[in-house]
Amino acid sequence: MRTVPLERRQTAHDHQAEAERPVEPPYLIHPVIVGYDGSPSARNALAYAAGTARQLGRPLLMVYVAPTRAWEFGHTMGLPQDTAALELWLLSELDQVTDSGDLDVHVRTRWGNPPRELAAIARELRAEALVIGVPRHFWHQAGGSVSGWLARHPRCPVIVVP
Repeated sequence: MRTVPLERRQTAHDHQAEAERPVEPPYLIHPVIVGYDGSPSARNALAYAAGTARQLGRPLLMVYVAPTRAWEFGHTMGLPQDTAALELWLLSELDQVTDSGDLDVHVRTRWGNPPRELAAIARELRAEALVIGVPRHFWHQAGGSVSGWLARHPRCPVIVVP
């Protein structure tokens, strides 16, 4: 007689969490992900990530994470309301850095803790690599940064570009 294992019972919280997470297209598997914030080192990381995606024949995923602050006046501050404009800005930044004509480029915006969100999307999509720029300010390098956190909690190869 064959026994079938009982599956874990899903709670209302599980269903809510699944509904809140965007469903990624099935063709966006193993992308090269670049965390982008508009800084000079992020532009360098974008150029490096585009070249890596091109060499590996993988899609390029640009991710902008707006850090949220505590509730202020009943609203969560962080991600701009017009994500379409933000995504157009990201694509224009890519065009300024490299020729993206032969790349399969995708853009995502998220809000929250930048290193945790980048790690989460890398895990969800089984990223080939995660490319980010070095911190802008010395106190970020000394006191903790996105790149430092990701290096200590890797979900895939993490490449930090100066």
